[in-house]
Amino acid sequence: MSKDDRLFEIADSQQGYFTAKQAEECGFYASHFSRYVSSGRWIKEQRGIYRLAHYSVTERPELVLWMLWSRSKGGAIQGTWSHETALDIYELSDVMPAKMHMTVPMGFRKSVPIPKLLVLHRAELSASEIRVQQGYRVTTPLRTLQDILAEGSLSREFVVQAIQEALQRGLVSRQDLKKHSDPEVSKEFTRLIDDYHL
Repeated sequence: MSKDDRLFEIADSQQGYFTAKQAEECGFYASHFSRYVSSGRWIKEQRGIYRLAHYSVTERPELVLWMLWSRSKGGAIQGTWSHETALDIYELSDVMPAKMHMTVPMGFRKSVPIPKLLVLHRAELSASEIRVQQGYRVTTPLRTLQDILAEGSLSREFVVQAIQEALQRGLVSRQDLKKHSDPEVSKEFTRLIDDYHL
């Protein structure tokens, strides 16, 4: 497989995006990157993040772009879309978040300022609480609802709507919602389910 094919395979799994490190691992020399950009083959999106110029633009490219931004120095993705942004991804409520919500590990550090459009939540997510889709990571519907309820920043109307939609679509069960490690969150789910006959 040629280096171009290897890079396309990676970029194709990330909606056309790739990192400088990924390109180098495919056999491209960092000293030649500017040539690929000036020739129109690549588009430089951010420091260390590129996109194949002729790759079709997808519906939500920002979800992958900021995932790649969250990578560690070693290149590992650290961020997971969560809270209001995860609700939006799953279309579980009519909430229109003004900022993008991402959960990162407790020890997350970046050498650059955090962009104002991002709200970072710190938590250690287990593999069972994360879904990988279309080149980005998002908390599962259950973890998303738990986060929203525990944080308490959304109006009750949106929380109820999200729970109702998730239950109707079979994304979560009433039993799962009521089994939370925090007794207060568990009680609140039970209260909402009973009060609104969900």
